Amino acid sequence: MRKPDRFNLLIVHGDGTRVLRLNFPRWIAYTGLALLALAVSTLGAIYGDYISLKRQFGQVAALQRQVVEQQALIDSFHRRTAEVRTEISTWRDLHVKIWEPFGPEAGPTKKGTGIGGGEPVRTAFTGDRVALSQEVDLLSAIVNEEGQSLRALERFLAKAGRALAALPSRWPVRGAVNSEFGQRLSPWTAAREFHSGIDISSERGTPVKAPAPGTVVFAGSQAEYGQTVILDHGNDVKSLYGHLQKIQVTQGQRVERGQVIALSGNTGKTSGPHLHYEILVKGQAVNPRGFLWD
Repeated sequence: MRKPDRFNLLIVHGDGTRVLRLNFPRWIAYTGLALLALAVSTLGAIYGDYISLKRQFGQVAALQRQVVEQQALIDSFHRRTAEVRTEISTWRDLHVKIWEPFGPEAGPTKKGTGIGGGEPVRTAFTGDRVALSQEVDLLSAIVNEEGQSLRALERFLAKAGRALAALPSRWPVRGAVNSEFGQRLSPWTAAREFHSGIDISSERGTPVKAPAPGTVVFAGSQAEYGQTVILDHGNDVKSLYGHLQKIQVTQGQRVERGQVIALSGNTGKTSGPHLHYEILVKGQAVNPRGFLWD
């Protein structure tokens, strides 16, 4: 039997009263149903994409919040480390002020090739923000505490600096000590005698430097020590340099720490080239090693 070519649609009320009767070709009905199905499918796909995008936007927003928090942590870390660096940079000035009374240390001018050190210590970053913050806080506390200690030391040395600056705390020449301060066997008689200084081994012509600022109170020849220089450093402290080859200062001259005052030699009563170095406190000889800063 041949299917009808037209499609009939009857719309009625609940009581059976006819309201509308539609009569149109069947292909239009099929086309409409196909379009409706396509529209529903398309809307379903769009809605699925919308849900997926909404979920992704939520994840992006969470990541953005994490980035902001991480950036805030990094900024805080940079501020704290900058404060630490600023504090540590002041230590250099404190170090200079603390050591200023002792004057510059003469050292070799030629650069050597020796270097050393172990592998650098690398701290693993665990990502624990709380632990990192605690480390920075601890470091800041240590730096602040050490800074306060340095400043306290600076204040103390500022008061004692003048007295410290006058102390003959440097070696006038560098060399082995051939004979120490105190009792020894005489190189001339083999009897025991008191040696009032230390004999420092040095070749003829070695520069002898003032271990502290002072005034030359004697520059000339003595029977026992030969060519001799005596410096007065104030506070009843004097230093004596004997067996010199050449004196390069004059009596009454003011000298500074590290200034060359003479050349070591072999004059006077001596068995070979060396420097006799002596410290006198209130006219009494004391052991120079008690003043020397190695």
